[in-house]
Amino acid sequence: MVSLAGCSRPEKPAGPSLRKVVMQTDWFPQAEHGGFYHALVEGYYREAGLDVEILPGGVNAQINLKVARGDADFGMNRMDLLFVAQQRGLPITVVGAHLQRDPQALLVHEDSPVRTFADLQGRTLIAAPSMVWISYLKKRYGIDFSLRPMTYGLAAFMADPEIIQQCFVTNEPFYARRNGARVRTLLIADSGYEAYHAIFTRRDLLREDPELVRTFVAASLRGWKAYLENDPQKTHAEILRRNPQVSAELLEYSRSELIARGLVLGDPSRGDALGRLRQSRLEAQVQAMQDADLLPPGAKPEEFVWPEVITNDRER
Repeated sequence: MVSLAGCSRPEKPAGPSLRKVVMQTDWFPQAEHGGFYHALVEGYYREAGLDVEILPGGVNAQINLKVARGDADFGMNRMDLLFVAQQRGLPITVVGAHLQRDPQALLVHEDSPVRTFADLQGRTLIAAPSMVWISYLKKRYGIDFSLRPMTYGLAAFMADPEIIQQCFVTNEPFYARRNGARVRTLLIADSGYEAYHAIFTRRDLLREDPELVRTFVAASLRGWKAYLENDPQKTHAEILRRNPQVSAELLEYSRSELIARGLVLGDPSRGDALGRLRQSRLEAQVQAMQDADLLPPGAKPEEFVWPEVITNDRER
């Protein structure tokens, strides 16, 4: 009789292998990336057959270039920056929108006479000169204002009640108020300059494996929906682990702004939908960039965006 003592049980057959995918974000981990991290920690990517690695961004992260040369499979960035990169020859394509509205805004002191964009006439803004919305505001409202270089801090703003500063509504107002300032914001999107924040990939990856693109985008959007609707604590713990420079309080504030301002879902009454890009908005974006001499005459949204994710709202 043969003894079976000490014999190990046969291992269960391994499940289907996961496809490795690298996602490059535009900044250090934060609530503005919450949907991607939610999809990661809740297992949505793995359920979809993907082993996703999320890389942090930062100053000079070169997101577009990393995706274009294959260091990452997907990236995230503001739509106007992607249009410029594509026009300059980078082989990338937008495949979805994770934010329907741009969180960029102007931060002003509560007592400032600046109440509308037209009130910027003759004022001084701390902002990055490369922002396309600068020329858009000047042209649309017939105004002029001076610029001071962006420093990614609030010291100058806090010291001068006349200063107006570029910000994210999900970030700088939190710190300004925590340091005792009474502030308001003017959301750039409310000026008519409505840039999506988009997910993009390499053109050759989209051409060779469109099903992978659909799968990654769908799992990411599932993560975004759940991040807004469900308990975010597990996701916030992961963000804090990866980026100890943020706080739990900031993450809660940022998430509340994402929800309250409709930054992820947009305005459904206008045809906005999670992940989708509307034809009319894309055309307006292209026109604004043509007016700023950043895109050539005749450029069409379909040159930059996967037609599969564009909603034709011309008949609404």
